Parts: sequence; C-alpha cells; structure tokens
Amino acid sequence: MSEIKLEETYSEYNEYLCVSLQEGRIQLSTADAIYSFADKYDNFRHAFERIKLPDKANVLLLGFGLGSIPYMLEKKFNRQYTYTGVEIDGEVIRLASKYVLPDLSGDITLVEADARIFLMQDTTRYNIIAMDIFVGSKVPEDLQTIAYLELLRESLSEGGILIFNLLASQTTGKKHALEYFEHVFKIVFPAGGYMDTGGNLLLINDTGKVIK
Repeated sequence: MSEIKLEETYSEYNEYLCVSLQEGRIQLSTADAIYSFADKYDNFRHAFERIKLPDKANVLLLGFGLGSIPYMLEKKFNRQYTYTGVEIDGEVIRLASKYVLPDLSGDITLVEADARIFLMQDTTRYNIIAMDIFVGSKVPEDLQTIAYLELLRESLSEGGILIFNLLASQTTGKKHALEYFEHVFKIVFPAGGYMDTGGNLLLINDTGKVIK
C-alpha cells in the first residue's frame, strides 16, 4: 500500500515532521528517522513479546512520539495501563492528540518537558519506563550518562522494568551501543541485559524480567 501523507509540519526541535498512513497505521517520521508506527514499531513490540508484562502498571514514556507504545500495549497485548508521556516537542504532542489519542482508551497524561529535568522533579515510581528519545537517529549525549541512568533507576518501582532504546543499525552504531551497555549501563544496572532487534539494542535493567 502506498503512503498517504496526512500532514507535514515542523517545530523548534524537528525541521520536518510528517504524519502519514502506511499499511493502515499512523506513522510519524522526520527527514531521517521513523519516530512512531503504531503496533509496527517493531523494536518495542519484540521487547513486549519477551518481557513478563504485569496485568496493571504505571508506565513512564520518555519520548512519546505518536504513542506507539500505549497503542500496541492496548491493541495488541490487551493491557490497560496508566501512562505519563514526556515529550519535549509541543508540535509532536499536538499531532499525537489529533491523530492517535482519540483511538485509545487508556489513562494518558502528556507532559511537555525535557526528560532529564522531569525526572529530577518527579517523585512518582513507575512499573515500566520506556526510554525512547532520539534527535534524528541518536540519543542525546546527556541522556547517556551514569547520572541520567541513576535518575531512571530512582524512578522505578520495586521490581520495575526499564527498556532503553539505542540505535544499532550500522557496525559503528552497534559497537557504540554494546560499549555503552558494558561500560555505562551495567554500572547502574548490574543485572541488566539487552535484546538485539536487528537494528536496535534494547537495554533491560533486569534480565530476570525477560522470558527466555
């Protein structure tokens, strides 16, 4: 099926944003990356297929995009969770509110904020945290530090699950992701592991949460 463009726009953070209909799903893309693709956002879909998902959860989404994660958890995994979505780009929030949120029944609160500042101020503890923030195809450097990982750890409830998305589609990208996992991520999460989805590495805080 050919792409049907629904809206093209831009923002302070993204020079180009395109909402389109692909394969019957709403997709959000930039000039060089796909930010959201409903239940076809394969990296997290593969993760949720292997993670022991709780029946109820308070979920923090860092980098909301057009809400692929709550969409697939609700439509494909039959979970009704409570979500807090943190998205720095107000234009992306507008697009999500227009194209996706009306089709979801879950309790979703969107916050326009920098993820690091939000975590420093937020006192809520979450059962699931999905870290999915990219500028183009890269996670910002200040969101790859030990200090940031410690903020994520402090925001997890006891037994909570962290999924940290890194691009690993090229040799250099995968090498960086593996080095980051071994030399930074495991300092904060010694029991951590990762899933290789063939283009991304999803870092998990606790391998005991993963179904073998």
